[in-house]
Formats: sequence, C-alpha cells, structure tokens
Amino acid sequence: MEYRHLGGSGLQVPVLSFGTATFGGGNSFFKAWGSTQVEEATRLVDICLDAGLNLFDTADVYSQGLSEEILGKAIAGKRDQLLISSKATFTFGNGPNNQGSSRFHLLRQVEGSLKRLGTDYIDLFHMHGFDGVTPVEETLRTLDDLVQSGKIRYLAASNFSGWHLMKSTGISEKYGWNRYIAHQVYYSLLNREYEWELMPLGLDQKVGAIVWSPLAAGMLGGKYRRNQPMPADSRVAQGGSPIPAAVVDSERLYAIMDVLDAIAEETGKTVAQVALNWVLQRPTVSSIIIGARNEEQLTQNLGVVGWKLTTDQVKRLDQASETPPVYPYWHQRQNLTLNPPPVLY
Repeated sequence: MEYRHLGGSGLQVPVLSFGTATFGGGNSFFKAWGSTQVEEATRLVDICLDAGLNLFDTADVYSQGLSEEILGKAIAGKRDQLLISSKATFTFGNGPNNQGSSRFHLLRQVEGSLKRLGTDYIDLFHMHGFDGVTPVEETLRTLDDLVQSGKIRYLAASNFSGWHLMKSTGISEKYGWNRYIAHQVYYSLLNREYEWELMPLGLDQKVGAIVWSPLAAGMLGGKYRRNQPMPADSRVAQGGSPIPAAVVDSERLYAIMDVLDAIAEETGKTVAQVALNWVLQRPTVSSIIIGARNEEQLTQNLGVVGWKLTTDQVKRLDQASETPPVYPYWHQRQNLTLNPPPVLY
C-alpha cells in the first residue's frame, strides 16, 4: 500500500480508504449501497488491514448511526491499528438543533459518534457540508476545542465551495486554531469540476483531497454501456446514487467508457481499476474512498495500487472526459500565464 501525507499535515494515510456507507442499510437510500452486518464487516476490515488499508470512513448520518455502530464492533480490539474518519452537519435526530455546525449540534454529534464507534477519539473529523447560518467562528472554535480535548485529532471539510474553505482557513489562521487539513470531495472522470477551483486552492493552501464516489456511483465500473439498459441492481437504478441525474452527460459517459475499455485491455486491468488509478494520479489527491458489498468487490478495488497508467493513457482519458468550464473559469483560462492551471503531467 502506498501512503501519502494528508495535505500539509504530518499524518500519513493510505491512498485507498474504505467507505462504510455500505454498513447497515438502515433505509432505502443506503440499502441501495449495501446492508453489510457485523460479521461481514469484520471480515472486510481484516482484509483491508492485511492489505495496508487502515483508514475507514463513516458518518453519523450513514443509516442514522448504524454504520458507525457496525464499524465500531468490527474494529473491536484493533483500534490502535487503524484510523477512523467520521462527519457531522446534516440532519440527525429530532428537534430544532438537529442539524448544522453549531457548538450545540457538533458537541452532541461527536459524543454520539464516539459512543457508537466504541472509541474515545476520532482521527479525522469532517464538517459534512458547509453551514451558512452558523457563524464560521463558532464552528471552528468548537472544533479547535475538540482537538484540544483529545476527542478529535485532525479536522477536515467536505463538499465546501472554494470560498467556504478559504474563509474557514483564514479564520483558523487568524485566531491560531487548528485548521482543515483535508477536503472530502466528489471527483471522477465523469465530473471534473473539482479541478476548476478546489484543486488550485488545495495546492495553494496544502489541503489534501479525499475523494468520494471516484467511480461516479458505479457508473464508471463497467456495467453502463451504450444501447444497453441500466443494470437493475445498480445504485442508480435503486435510487441510491448521491450524484444527481442532471449532472450526468450520457454521451460523455459512453465516450469515457470507450477509452476505459481500450486502456483496460492494454493494461490487463479492469475498467474500474483504470478509472480509479486515473484519480490517484491527480494533484492534491491524498486518498480515494473505495466501497465494497463483499470480499470480491473489495479485492478488485485493492488492485488499484502498485501500478500506474502511462502519461499517454492519462491524456487520452483527460481528452475523453474534458468538461467545458463555466464562468469565471473559461474567462480565466484565456490567459494561462496569469492563471496557470495545476500541472497534471
């Protein structure tokens, strides 16, 4: 397993992390992801650890805490061998303070996560989304207090806009508080908007990317083909895709699949492995989150490491997946000497 520093921190994380949203299947949305229970979860955790994958990602809202509970039981007796990543911000429970990044909500959610996970600290804690109502200072001071207390070790954001992340970073630096070292983001061959602003920001501010859904909810896994019906057992067909249909260009998906097929044949790898390897080679990416409903899927996903696409293969995938930028990015690209893009090769 390859390890990389997470952003500008001293923490090293595996380039593959395991997403546990498949644990529990507590409602129809998450059942479309999976319904892994404790026995199978324990086996998957052991396979990951044997392969050197020691970062496990969860969240309070994954099956309303059930994912955290199952993960906690699956890692019993192994806590010192691994890193846990969890999140809070979205709606959990009832009452007027059941969501957001207020001191009230965050303190309650962290305590709940610690209890469900069966641990007294969380290695990496994310704001699952930006709270535009709570003062940023309140959120960041609360998070700094949690770090000082030892209940959280590192801080991260997720699904922030560029200005959300930059404002938060600036406030943390102003007051000398612990800052976000990572940003969990959606990024795949199918949707490359992350490159427009968040990637340059990550490079400038040393914020590492942890990528969720690098296979675009499975659409880049090899089952979606031109002139074929959508697989009935897919997350998309079952209503479990976190990616809105409106941002999926079917023709571009099929064009990407054509190139993935060709490169898979050249490399002897699966289509999914090629798509994931492409993400691993992008600037700022510290780790990508892989999921698996069973051992076979996990073993295939672990085959992403230990090899690299050639520069020519990466360029072919870039060309097939190119996304026309929106304003102001197309305007900025008219003068690349003033606004040089990230170096990709």
